[in-house]
Amino acid sequence: MSRVLLIEDDPAVRRGVEWALRHRGHDVAAAPTGEEGLVLLRTHRPDVVVLDLMLPGMPGLDVCRRIRRTDQVPLIIVTARGDDVDVVVGLEAGADDYVVKPVRASVLEARMRAVLRRAVPDTAGRTRPPPRTYGDLAIDRAALVVTYRGEPVPLAPSELRLLLALSASPGQVLSRQQLLEQVWEHSYHGDVRLVDACVKRLRGKLGGESRHIETVRGFGYRFRAAA
Repeated sequence: MSRVLLIEDDPAVRRGVEWALRHRGHDVAAAPTGEEGLVLLRTHRPDVVVLDLMLPGMPGLDVCRRIRRTDQVPLIIVTARGDDVDVVVGLEAGADDYVVKPVRASVLEARMRAVLRRAVPDTAGRTRPPPRTYGDLAIDRAALVVTYRGEPVPLAPSELRLLLALSASPGQVLSRQQLLEQVWEHSYHGDVRLVDACVKRLRGKLGGESRHIETVRGFGYRFRAAA
């Protein structure tokens, strides 16, 4: 069971999604505005946030940015237009994934489960590797901690999983589709924008060591141990 914070202004959608998630065993706190959602973020302490982009008062994008300033909780945005620029802007603002209205509870729950798994790589039966350093960047795969010049780098689940995926095999080129399937557990090619938006956010957080993530035009990305 997961603790879910749902921020959705449409009463019918809010009640429907809340009921569906509760029916599936989740503990749901729901808010009709971004302002109320931010209050519940502190009191409910959710495992995942489901955030509608179209909100009265404080826009959903601003809510997303406010959350990311202080919290790396998994965050899924809800949009009415899957091919709209709002999706890309929302992803670049810090969202881990998105769903399109009308929201299907089965799809939303699958995305929730996937995003909650992203910060917990499968290490069963494997030797726990020691931290690896790349210039001022250190990646501790066992502790799931990334530091830059000795300071922890706050990474959202998708950002951390993406960095772990790329750095697992330095020098190897991974296509956007491969990263999409490995990190987001999606198979729809149109969602490769998730990859590009996450790479952009990750590079911004890695400072000067962002040079380790190299774009291979027309294909994907690779991690260079020496850059």
